[in-house]
Amino acid sequence: MATALQIENLAKEYRLGSIGHGALYMDLKSWWCRLRGKEDPNTPLYTGVRGNGGARTFWALKGVSLSAEQGKVLGIIGRNGAGKSTLLKIISRITAPTIGEVKIKGRVASLLEVGTGFHPELTGAENVFLNGAILGMTKAEVKSKFDEIVDFSGVGRFIGTPVKRYSSGMYVRLAFAVGAHLEPEILLVDEVLAVGDAGFQKKCLGKMDEVSREGRTVLFVSHNLDAVSTLCDRVIWLDEGQIFLDGPAQEVAPAYLDAMLKQGTADRAPARLQGKMFYFKKILPVDAQGEFLPQVKSGGPLTLKLDYVCRPEVKSENIWMTVVFGNNRVSQAFSCPFEFAAADKAGLREEGSFTLTLPFLPLVPGVYEVRCAVFINGLKVDRFPTLLRVEENVNLQESDASQVPHHKPLGQDNLFLVDYRWSLDQDRQG
Repeated sequence: MATALQIENLAKEYRLGSIGHGALYMDLKSWWCRLRGKEDPNTPLYTGVRGNGGARTFWALKGVSLSAEQGKVLGIIGRNGAGKSTLLKIISRITAPTIGEVKIKGRVASLLEVGTGFHPELTGAENVFLNGAILGMTKAEVKSKFDEIVDFSGVGRFIGTPVKRYSSGMYVRLAFAVGAHLEPEILLVDEVLAVGDAGFQKKCLGKMDEVSREGRTVLFVSHNLDAVSTLCDRVIWLDEGQIFLDGPAQEVAPAYLDAMLKQGTADRAPARLQGKMFYFKKILPVDAQGEFLPQVKSGGPLTLKLDYVCRPEVKSENIWMTVVFGNNRVSQAFSCPFEFAAADKAGLREEGSFTLTLPFLPLVPGVYEVRCAVFINGLKVDRFPTLLRVEENVNLQESDASQVPHHKPLGQDNLFLVDYRWSLDQDRQG
């Protein structure tokens, strides 16, 4: 099969704390202060570069080599800061590589950020034609696809409105519709689909599948591992700017998830938590002996251990916390709130732990996000998100009257284990 994209030894270096702020007056101010031996007022605080200190370098990508076949969907996964978006920006020619080369066959359409390529003062219709021209399409070609684009985006009522008045969801819907319908040979899609609602995300995934079946190539960056596993033929796992694993989606996605689950048990960096009155240090699912569980059973018990750190003055404040369970389809499936009584606050130590126990976890198998938050006097002082993998429970039988029968859902619509039975009323058959 023909190769649509070939990347060889790609690397990208950024200089932190150097001149290049995106505005001429800021660059001139930095240059003038450095020329006089003064402290640079525009130096970001987090770089640690002050005065005339040399700029530090950061390699966003290091020696990446890969190829993408025509008509395939290539998934790219990795933690935030792994280099995924930098890779797509180089392929899109938004930024140039420091080392290496990219060989592209055909036109590239990019959906990397909300409203990429849109002019805020132009209407939605005018931006459709503008994006088409940027992609190398003629006016006649764009016009032939215009009705399909508007219908797919669902913003028909507002197509004559300047896009500066669009919501972020409307931006994404129209931008994706343009990129997918103007027939580029390579379509780049970043995490921006997360902005759309569940119905539109489903349409987008279906459209990307259709695009690949038409012989075009899709590079799909997402944290939605279910979508990546379903849609992609092959997945590349980026870590610290390098390819950590490259292979079939059914192998790479579970390996990445296992690594993220283990990483989620590590203690949080204390430097980021300085000054907080109360914060979570570690949160993990455990067994009866208090040992970490990499996965729990659907319909079985769940025990979460929440290690915390707090300051003594917290005891005189109003405290409550909550644990929210959700996934990429439903942000909040259910929550487990807890309001501290006087006895609970009196028992707080400088470091300690809470235990949240669910005798019966009503979630179907899948990967869920568990978001733990603590509030003091109505203000959120800490939030700790982690992942929970729920697996099939073969021991949950329908004959067990004390449990909810485990009915495997058709498709992906059900989220909870539900006890239901169908019957046919024979007496009313004609």
